[in-house]
Amino acid sequence: MEGRGGRARELREGTMADTLKSGNVSTKLARIAELAREDRKRAFVSIAQVIDVEWMREAYHRTRKDGAVGVDRQTAEEFAEHLEANLKALVDGLHSGRYKAPPVRRVHIPKGEGKTRPIGIPTFADKVMQRAVAMVLEAIYEEEFYKDSYGFRPHRSAHQALVKLQRWPTYRKRCWVIEADIRSFFDTIDHTHLRSFLDQRVRDGVLRRMVDKWLKAGAMEEEHHARPVAGTPQGGVISPLLANIYLHHVLDRWYEQVVWCRMRKWTMLIRYADDFVLLFEDESDARRIYDVLPKRFAKYGLALHPEKTRLIAFSSPDEKDEGDDGPGSFDFLGFTHYWAHSRKGRYVVKQKTSKSRFSRGLKRIKEVCRKVRHWCVPDQHQLLSRMLRGHYNYYGITGNGDALSRFLYEAERIWGRSLARRNQRRFAWQRFKKVLTRFPLPPARVVHSVVPSESTA
Repeated sequence: MEGRGGRARELREGTMADTLKSGNVSTKLARIAELAREDRKRAFVSIAQVIDVEWMREAYHRTRKDGAVGVDRQTAEEFAEHLEANLKALVDGLHSGRYKAPPVRRVHIPKGEGKTRPIGIPTFADKVMQRAVAMVLEAIYEEEFYKDSYGFRPHRSAHQALVKLQRWPTYRKRCWVIEADIRSFFDTIDHTHLRSFLDQRVRDGVLRRMVDKWLKAGAMEEEHHARPVAGTPQGGVISPLLANIYLHHVLDRWYEQVVWCRMRKWTMLIRYADDFVLLFEDESDARRIYDVLPKRFAKYGLALHPEKTRLIAFSSPDEKDEGDDGPGSFDFLGFTHYWAHSRKGRYVVKQKTSKSRFSRGLKRIKEVCRKVRHWCVPDQHQLLSRMLRGHYNYYGITGNGDALSRFLYEAERIWGRSLARRNQRRFAWQRFKKVLTRFPLPPARVVHSVVPSESTA
C-alpha cells in the first residue's frame, strides 16, 4: 500500500508541477494559492520550478530601486545595465544551489530614548532573489494567515488595525487590554522552531536551502562579519514574511485554536508584525491569559519585556467599576488610545499621536534643519514639506487633528529658529511669518478615516 500511495503522490506532484510551469506569473501565483487553499495540510515539495526568468523579472519590478546599497555597493541602476543576464544568473544559481547569500550590511537607526535598532541592508541582487522566494511563500501562507494579522501583508495596513482597535472597545464598552512587547524579536527567532514551522507547508529543497542560506548569512559591520545562531536580519525582504510565519504558529494559531474557545466572553487579538494587543470583555479571562502568555512565548525562545507588557483596565468611563483607577490608555502602532466624548456626547475610543512618536518626529525635523541650514530656502522648504506630508500620511487619522496642528506649529518654529541661527539673528515670529507666506508648509490634514468599512470589519 505504501508503494501505491507513494506512486500516487508522485503523480499528483508531477501534475501540479506541469500545471505550474505554464501561464504567466499572476496565473502561477493564483494556482499556488488555490492549491494551498484546497488542502490546508498540503506540504509543497516541488514548487521552486515556478521561479523562472519571467518570475525573477517580476520580482525585480517589485523590488524598490531607491534603497541603500549592500556590501557589494551595487546600485539598482548598475544591476539594470545587464538586467537579463543578471536575472538568468539568479535563476541558475537558485536551481543549481550555487547561489551564495551575501551578508547584509548592518546599520543602526534611532529608536527613541537614545537607543538604536540594527537594520540589515542586503545587496540589490539578493533583494531580488529574496523577493522571488517571498512571492512563492506568500502565495502559500496568505491562505493560512488569520484576518487579525495586519503587518507586511498584501492589501493590509496599520490603519486597518487601528480602525478595528477603535471600533470594538467603543462598541463593547467594557474592555481589558494586554499591551505586549516582545523583547528583541527579530534577533531571537529560533531557527530550529522556524524550520519546523516551515516543514508543515514547504518542503521544497531548493527553497528551504535558500532560506537556510539567508539565516546563516550574517551581517557585516565595519569589516566584522557576525554569524548569529538565531534571528533574521531586519531590513531583508524575506524577514517580515518569516517573522509572520513564526508568530502565526506561536501566537495567532494558539489564540484561535486554544484561547478563543476557552474564554467566557468576547475577546480579540490584533497583531501588526511583532506588535500586538489582546482585548477581553471579562477581567478573569484577561488575567488568565496574562499569566500564561510569557510561558507560551518562552516555549519558543521568545521573551516579553517585563516593563512594557502590562494588563490595562480600558473600560468606558461610564462603565468602570468603583475603585477602578487604571491608566485608561495605552499605546499601539504609534498612537495613544484613550476614551473621550464624541460630538454626540457618547464615550468613544479616540487615537492621537503618542508622546514618544511626536517627540521623535520633531527631533528628526530639528536634525534635518541643522544639517540643511545653509541650503537655499526653497530647497529647505521642499524637503520639510515632504517630511510633513509623510507624517500626515501616517498620523493623519480622524480625531488626531489637534496633534497634527501642534506638530505643524512646532515644525514651523524649529525651521524659523534654524534660519535665524544661519543669519546669527534672534528668532522673531513676525519676521518669520513673511517667509511662511512665500513658502508655506503643508497644512495638517486627515488622510485616513476611522469610520469602519466592510473590508476592515
